[in-house]
Amino acid sequence: MLNALAADRARIADLDAQIQDLERSLAASRHEKSVAQERLDSYKYPVFTLPNEVISEIFVHFLPTYPSCPPLCGSFSPIRLTQICRRWREIALATPALWRAVSLSRGSYSLRRDVKQICLARSGSLPISIHMDEYADGNIGGGRALLRAAILHRARFEYLELRLLGSSLQTFEGGMPLLRHLDLELDYRLHKVLVIDDAPLLHSAVLNAVAIGSIVLPWTQLIRLTLRITTVDYCVPVLQKATNLVHCELELFNRNSNTPLPDITLLNLESLCCNAWNDSRPMTDTLGMFIVPALRRLRVTEHFLQPIPIDALKSFISKSGCKLQEVCIKGKRSVGKSAYRTAFPSTQFLFNGPYVGGEEDEQEADG
Repeated sequence: MLNALAADRARIADLDAQIQDLERSLAASRHEKSVAQERLDSYKYPVFTLPNEVISEIFVHFLPTYPSCPPLCGSFSPIRLTQICRRWREIALATPALWRAVSLSRGSYSLRRDVKQICLARSGSLPISIHMDEYADGNIGGGRALLRAAILHRARFEYLELRLLGSSLQTFEGGMPLLRHLDLELDYRLHKVLVIDDAPLLHSAVLNAVAIGSIVLPWTQLIRLTLRITTVDYCVPVLQKATNLVHCELELFNRNSNTPLPDITLLNLESLCCNAWNDSRPMTDTLGMFIVPALRRLRVTEHFLQPIPIDALKSFISKSGCKLQEVCIKGKRSVGKSAYRTAFPSTQFLFNGPYVGGEEDEQEADG
């Protein structure tokens, strides 16, 4: 019994010694941890040393270049920048340029309406860019309330791109004194004519067939105009009014009438693009109606140059009195590259479609 007690006393002494060693080691580790923590606490990450103004500028470059619209929610939205830390949230909310381009589509319907209105309000007094696409969202008329909220800011609209279904445009009215570009696509359900006459800065428009017949613009202000998925008969009344165009693009399908087209004189037009929608039949008379003495660049499919493309192009140039610097023949063509270039040696020709006129000659294959 005495031997066992002596052994326990010896064991306790050994354990005390081990505990002291461990406590000294633990104290040393705690001290080392404290020193390391002090170094970490004293370190400032470079990004946090930047002035708020620089961080704000970086935030603006995080988004697509204005007037392109970022998504209203998700990883690449301005809202995401408010969710990183308190300082970044304060900076983002104090940067109106982050909120000046607003997409009201692609999932934004899941956000509460007041959130969208707040996003619009955060842009302060800056001109804004608005995008809505009910076609892509498949939400017939679902954007009506959303558009109504955006219209409250119409005095600041600078770029407006709308793809509307149903009667959403019924909510759309009022002056837009800062508007520069309008891209409007409507469907057949619309039963209203929209007049935009208070838009002194408007110079560019993209319209589809329904929009052409449903909107009145200050046509003489426009210098760029695109008319999409329509007939030339629909285009003529607009082109007769838009006399100051510099750039014009037409996307046309077959005519519904054989009535001769009137001459369209556009003295300032420098570039013209004529596209055939859905492989339409020949539309030679369409190109022939233009009198465009200042024209320098022409992009056209052979639908507009039939039945004899080179002769049709010569007739067009002669009638207009223009000196074309560049011609791009788009899509399928029945005339070889060398034939065009030989007929018009002072004009640069570009081609972006296949040759279907038979076997290619050597110059055609190499060109």
